[in-house]
Amino acid sequence: MSSVEEFRTEIRDWLREQLGGEFAGLKGRGGPGREHEAFAERLAWERHMAAHGWTCVGWPREHGGRGASIEEQIAFHEEYALADAPARVNHIGEQLLGPTLIAYGTEEQQARFLPPIVAVQELWCQGYSEPDAGSDLANVRTRAELDPDRGTWRVNGQKIWTSLAHESQWCFVVARTAPGSRRHAGLSYLLVPMDQPGVEVRPIVQLTGTSEFNEVFFDDARTDAAHVVGAVGDGWRIAMATLGFERGVSTLGQQVGFARELAALVELARHTGALADPLVQDRLVRAWTGLEAMRAHARRGDVSPSVAKNHWARWHRDLGELAMDVRGAAALLAVPDARQPYELDDWQRLFLFARADTIYAGSDEIQRNIIAERELGLPKEVRV
Repeated sequence: MSSVEEFRTEIRDWLREQLGGEFAGLKGRGGPGREHEAFAERLAWERHMAAHGWTCVGWPREHGGRGASIEEQIAFHEEYALADAPARVNHIGEQLLGPTLIAYGTEEQQARFLPPIVAVQELWCQGYSEPDAGSDLANVRTRAELDPDRGTWRVNGQKIWTSLAHESQWCFVVARTAPGSRRHAGLSYLLVPMDQPGVEVRPIVQLTGTSEFNEVFFDDARTDAAHVVGAVGDGWRIAMATLGFERGVSTLGQQVGFARELAALVELARHTGALADPLVQDRLVRAWTGLEAMRAHARRGDVSPSVAKNHWARWHRDLGELAMDVRGAAALLAVPDARQPYELDDWQRLFLFARADTIYAGSDEIQRNIIAERELGLPKEVRV
C-alpha cells in the first residue's frame, strides 16, 4: 500500500469513528448559505480535529501541520467530503491567511498567529471588498495611517461581504497606506483585531434569509505597527497570493459535494418525471461532463486559478437553475418558519445562494479579464 493510500485509509477510518459518536449529528451541517447551522458545535468539532492532528494537514511540520504532500491533501479533502463531515469553520485562517503568513510573514508573525489557527482558537475573516471596490479590488478606499507615537496603525473605512466577520477574532485587511496613491500602488496587508472599539460588524440578510456575510466598519481601529504582512505598500502582491491559496486543493472536496448534488438531482428528475424530457437529459449530461472536466483539471493542476474559478462558479449556478426546472412549480413554494419569513429546502437554497458563486472571490467579468490579459496576452481593458 502506498503512503497516499495509507494516509487516505487513516483519515477515512478516523472520520468514520468520530462521526459515528458524539459528533454524528453534525454530518452534512453548515456550508454556503447554511453557515448558521450548529456553528458552536462545528467549532467544537474542528477543535477536536485539531487535538488529533487533523487541521492544517498541508502546512509544514515546523508550523504545526502534517507536511502532507499534494496527493495526501487531495485524499484528505476528498475523504472529508465523502464522509459528509460538517463544513469547516476555520477555512479562511487555515487555507488563506495561514499559507500567506508561511510564505510572506515574519518569524514573529508566524509564531504569534499560526499556532492559534492550527488549534482553532482564533478565527479569521477577509477584509477585501468595499462598496466601491468589489470586483475592482484595486479601488479600495479604506486607509491606514501609522501612528509612531503609539506604534500602531489607525484604520478607517468600510469592508463588505465579509464572510463570518461576526464570528471572527481577526481580519486581514487590504488598506491604502500611501496618501494620494491610486490603484494597486500604496496598498498594505494588515492584520487587525476585531474585538476592539472602532470595529462594528453589521450582518447582511441574504436571499436565503441567513446572514453569513457582513459589513465591517473601521473607525479609528488600531493594530500593532508590526502587523503588516510583507513590505508596506506591497499589499496588492500579498493579497493576490492569498487569492491563489484560496483556489487550491481544498476545492477538490468542494467537487465531491458537487458530485453528490448532481447525483441527487438525477434521482429527483427520475422521481418528478423530468428525466423523460430530452432537454433535461441533455443538461444533466452537460453537467456531468462539466464536473468531470473540472475534477480532471484540478487533479492535474494545469489550469489557472481564474479559469478554474470561472468554470466551477458558472457550473454550480447552472446546476441551481436546472434544479428549479426539474422541480417545476413546487420550486416556487417555501415553508413558513416562526424564526424567519420562510424556510428553504436544499434545492431552493442551492439556487439562491449559487447566484453569488459567480460574484464572490472574483466575479466572472474580472476573471475573464485576467484570463484575456494574463493567459492569452490580449490588450488590457481601456479604463476611463
